[in-house]
Amino acid sequence: MSTNLAQQLREGTSKSHSMAENVSFVKSFLGGVVDKKSYRQLLANLFFVYSAIEEEMEKNKDHFAISFIYFPELYRKSSLCEDLAYYYGQNWQNEIEPSTATQVYVDRIHLIGNNQPELLIAHSYTRYMGDLSGGQILKKIAQSAMQLSDDIGTSFYIFRDIEDDNEFKSGYRQSLNDIPLNSAQIDQIISEANVAFNLNMKIFQELNSNLIKIMLMLFLSSINNLRKRFV
Repeated sequence: MSTNLAQQLREGTSKSHSMAENVSFVKSFLGGVVDKKSYRQLLANLFFVYSAIEEEMEKNKDHFAISFIYFPELYRKSSLCEDLAYYYGQNWQNEIEPSTATQVYVDRIHLIGNNQPELLIAHSYTRYMGDLSGGQILKKIAQSAMQLSDDIGTSFYIFRDIEDDNEFKSGYRQSLNDIPLNSAQIDQIISEANVAFNLNMKIFQELNSNLIKIMLMLFLSSINNLRKRFV
């Protein structure tokens, strides 16, 4: 029996999706304004998020619901490792730590992975489908804004084990619809997907705050330099 979960997820998260796109950091990124320090912090945060998602997906891959959407070809952790080595250097693992908002996100993923694994569907859908759908556009923006050549620093957006993005997404949506869920479980998954969007927004807002602080420090520094010239 098909549940039409894919469509219900899309419709049930449309408001949250729109709100996430309107966070200043995201709008700046989509507009081609990318601060390298903020961007590498984003990748570091995502490393912790995906490490948690993929750990819980592996742990629950035989779960009645997770087995339908168990697609290791979507995994982003190894790609993020490549990018982090580029932005932070080979010692990157000692250079990064999860931000406050990221740790809240990670804790949430482990909580549901241990207690209600079917809700991992919401986090898989929110992150992986978003990455797969907008990946190529975001990759081009990052390459242009940070003057990156080839695929250096943008491995995160490359799904090497997926030949046809549209065909895969179609199959993924069908897999969602094939999961045997009752209406209460569907409602909980949609609710969790909105939680996932909110958790992502918190990370973006945090990055925007850091970017504003950096810009303010640069502004104050330039003012001080001007003052010195006229003293």
